[in-house]
Amino acid sequence: MPRYDYRCRACGTNFELSRPMSESAAPAACPDGHDDTVKLLSTVAVTGTARGGASAPPPQPAGGGGGCCGGGCCS
Repeated sequence: MPRYDYRCRACGTNFELSRPMSESAAPAACPDGHDDTVKLLSTVAVTGTARGGASAPPPQPAGGGGGCCGGGCCS
């Protein structure tokens, strides 16, 4: 079940609620009982390594040093 982050405008408390996606737009009261809350934009960071097999080195860019034009004019 997704978790949504909220901030209470009355007391400034940040809090999370787990609720179905079908209820994501429903109002949410803060833990102190205030109803004036706003849903925050949440970000997710996924890190880790691949499992199994030998890992291949990352692909190298072709040509020059990159930059705005692939390195052709920035050498």
